Amino acid sequence: MNPDAIRDRYAAAARRALAGEETGLLNGDGEAERIGAVHYAGEEVPPEVAATSLGCGNPLAVADLHPGETVLDLGSGGGLDVLLSARRVGPTGRAIGLDMTDEMLTLARRHAEQAGVTNAEFIKGTIEQIPLPDASVDVVISNCVIALSPNKRAVFAEIARVLRPGGRLGITDILAAETLTDAEREQATRTEAIECLATALTAGQYKNLLREAGFTAIRVNPTHEVASKLRAATINATTPP
Repeated sequence: MNPDAIRDRYAAAARRALAGEETGLLNGDGEAERIGAVHYAGEEVPPEVAATSLGCGNPLAVADLHPGETVLDLGSGGGLDVLLSARRVGPTGRAIGLDMTDEMLTLARRHAEQAGVTNAEFIKGTIEQIPLPDASVDVVISNCVIALSPNKRAVFAEIARVLRPGGRLGITDILAAETLTDAEREQATRTEAIECLATALTAGQYKNLLREAGFTAIRVNPTHEVASKLRAATINATTPP
């Protein structure tokens, strides 16, 4: 699925949510058991915010945020992970959500205002060209977004650029099985049946690109199946001190 199609799909979902309707992005067939707010059990999340969650895990469970830190969420959508991050980093910290879709930014800002969160902000941009200064954040999180990017090498280079020395990457994402063939990827590109089937990295490819971007202490841990030959995973890495 190309970036314009992704933007249009998520913009339409945000417009429905802004109108008080269901986002309608889940495709059924038990998908709600693998994607979305199911991964936030135990978190205090307003139902209207949880309903807009479309991630494959909970990056806050692996990011290990601390009071006073600045955290950046790539592809922040309706703002769930930003609001939870803002709570963890506290009033002396800062949570930033980055999204390329105006409608999602509007929705996230509404959610932050409704929740009374004052240490969160939402900015427009792409994950391949992050509109923040070098070495300006302590932690980067993301939830089931990087797999959709057509240029992951640029994404990882940008993450490394904006992280401070010793900064941390703690994300959830989709991995392709090693058995996924080029023919199956090509078929997915033509049909757009599953968004990231054509673009998801294998675990080995993920590790290699993170190393190439300068990350260390890389851990890629598959968690659960989200579709045939696609698994969710948690990914951790750090920048050199």
